Amino acid sequence: MTTETDALVAPAPATVRAPGRGRLVLGRLLAARGALVGCLIVVFLFLLAFVGPFLTHWTYTDVDYSAMRQPPSAQHWFGTGGLGQDVYAQTLRGLQKSLIIGLLVALLSTVLAGLVGACAGYFGGWTDRLLIFVVDLLLVFPSFLVITIISPRLKDAGWIAFVVLLAAFNWMITARVVRSMTISLKEREFVRAARFMGVRPLRIILRHVLPNAASYLIVDATIAVGAAVMSETTLSYFGFGVRAPDVSLGTLIADGTDAAPTYPWMFYFAAGLLVLFVLAVNLIGDGLRDALDPTAAAGRRPSRRAARRRAVAAPSTPEATS
Repeated sequence: MTTETDALVAPAPATVRAPGRGRLVLGRLLAARGALVGCLIVVFLFLLAFVGPFLTHWTYTDVDYSAMRQPPSAQHWFGTGGLGQDVYAQTLRGLQKSLIIGLLVALLSTVLAGLVGACAGYFGGWTDRLLIFVVDLLLVFPSFLVITIISPRLKDAGWIAFVVLLAAFNWMITARVVRSMTISLKEREFVRAARFMGVRPLRIILRHVLPNAASYLIVDATIAVGAAVMSETTLSYFGFGVRAPDVSLGTLIADGTDAAPTYPWMFYFAAGLLVLFVLAVNLIGDGLRDALDPTAAAGRRPSRRAARRRAVAAPSTPEATS
């Protein structure tokens, strides 16, 4: 029996702190096997693109006239092209360009779409009308035609101007969706409470509105990576993308399309790396979406092994035995 003095001296029970949002998101992300596989693939592709060229003495501009259109060998690991170019060196150089172009275009377009859509939906009024007018105006313009006209005039700026052009015409639909989400989010209690406390509108947008739209933005960014690489492939095929002597996966695929039936190494190495990269980014996007979405854990379907384990451990009921 405890006395009154012992009760006063006894230490208070330790409070268990709930895990923070960052730790919770990290735990969900580590539990998503698809996201881990996608991260490993992307890391592998980056290492292959930026470390792989140092494993051979060939560069993407070298030409071996004694070995034209030769299959993969010990001297040329991925074979050679029509003029004797080393396909391994060209493929890794193209992978570098496609990785940088795809990620930069996705980053720029997603940030621009999030800011414009959130500002239009949060402020409303003339700000909303002006921003949506700009969005609708850009949607009317044929982006492919505009890029083909402007790109040759900016050839001195290099591929950076090409990235800016692709990002400038790849954010409007996403901005409209974010605007609709912001209109519903700004009437939520936590946003209204922050507004009544005198928090600045830009801080509310960055700290409360955009994080709640992060799931959609992340999924859209993963789609934008693949779309940017495909757009670069199309534009490079017509001569408006990355220009010679530089190469990208798009130019290599365009150059090797006709030779694919007879000289498959000139096409399938670049195409395979492109498909692998887009697939890995999509896996990462799915994992991040589930990790950032508070309702993802509740809506996730349990695995068959977990369901079987619960069924075995559950006690039998009269209805089940009858």
